[in-house]
Parts: sequence; structure tokens; C-alpha cells
Amino acid sequence: MKYFLFLLLLNPLLTFGQSADGGLEGAWQSAFAGAEGKTNELSMIIQDGYFVMTAYNQEDKAFLATLGGSYEVAGDTLHVTYEWDSSVPENVGITRAMPYMVNGSLLVFNNDKVWQRVDDGTGPLAGAWQITGRKQDGEMRRREPTGPRRTMKILSGSRFQWIAYNTETREMLGTGGGTYSADEPQYIERIEFFSRDPQRVGDQLSFDFKIRNDEWHHMGLSSKGDPIYETWGHRPPQ
Repeated sequence: MKYFLFLLLLNPLLTFGQSADGGLEGAWQSAFAGAEGKTNELSMIIQDGYFVMTAYNQEDKAFLATLGGSYEVAGDTLHVTYEWDSSVPENVGITRAMPYMVNGSLLVFNNDKVWQRVDDGTGPLAGAWQITGRKQDGEMRRREPTGPRRTMKILSGSRFQWIAYNTETREMLGTGGGTYSADEPQYIERIEFFSRDPQRVGDQLSFDFKIRNDEWHHMGLSSKGDPIYETWGHRPPQ
């Protein structure tokens, strides 16, 4: 199924407004009408030079689509480079220029699609992160963050999303997200969408975490109940 309203938000042929200020970072939310008159949710996180946009229906536990990658701001224009797009994989690697408008707590694309600010992107874990290591068989194994297969997390002040994807094959391998809270040593995720297992929607997962040498150490049980110990590093801007 194609989610036309979702994809129209990033159509470079549309006319956009002008920028009132540059306050893009943080989490944003919107919605659009889906099949049978249902209201689907849109979540967007813009943080540290990266962005992710996702369409889902939490009530139906349905993941619909996600896209994202890196961005740069030049005046009132957002230049985005796609690293994943679950609906149109052919977009991966393409850079597009998109004028935008921010006015207080509102972000406007296409002069009429309005996003409401959720938070301003501040918090102890806010940022774009890439996995740097995982403990396997009792040994911490470091991961190369620059290959085509990548796993990253984007967190605002209150929302999170992880994305696994391959820039070479243009595959989006899996994603999940929702809201979170972080008060060291406890990090709690509340899942609102999960592409691999919709039955996890509504679950709350609690982990231990600590920041050591600017690296996020993440410990606990996965959504499948398996023990995990991962390390995550800040992803540098492109």
C-alpha cells in the first residue's frame, strides 16, 4: 500500500512557506486520514543533523511507513539526504531541497500541513546515536559504524526511534519507537509502533543506562526478553 499523504509531505515539487526562525530541533507530531476514515499518526524527530518521519496507527498497532536521513539548513531551506525510505527505496541517496516555515510551536510544510511541537530536543540522551558495540558470548564486540548496514537511534527530549537499514541495498530492515524517559540509571521506553512485531505496541521496557566517555551504555532485556548490553556513540553530522 502507498501512503500518498505521507509522501506528499516531502514532495519537492510542492510550494512551501518561508522560515520564521530556525528552531527545527526536537519532536513534532501531526496526523492524516487513512482508510475507513481512521486517523493515522505522524511523528517526526529532528536532531543533530538527522531526521526521521514515521506514519503509524497506535490503536491498530499498525506501522505504515518511515523515511529519514541527514539534513542541512541553508536559510529557509532544508536540504535532506535520504538514508532510508520504506515506501520508496529509490529515494535512498537522493538529496532534495525543501523550504519550510517555523512559527513558535508550529512547523509548516506545503503551506497547509501543520506539525505541532512536542518538545525542543533537550535532554540527557537527546541526539543522533549509532551503535558502536554489543556484548556477545560474554565479550564486547565493537561495530564499524560507517558500513552500508547501519543501526541508529534518534532521540528528542521525549521521543525515540531506532532504525536498522542498508544504504547499499536500500532496505529498511526494521524500526520501532515511541516515548521515553531517562533519569540515570533508569531509561524507560514506551512502544507506540514496531515494524517487526506489532504485538509489542503498548509495551514498556525498562533498562539501565550510563554515559561514560561520551558513550551511552544500554543494559537490560530486549523486547524478546533476551539480555542485552549495547554501547552507542553520537553520530557526527554528515
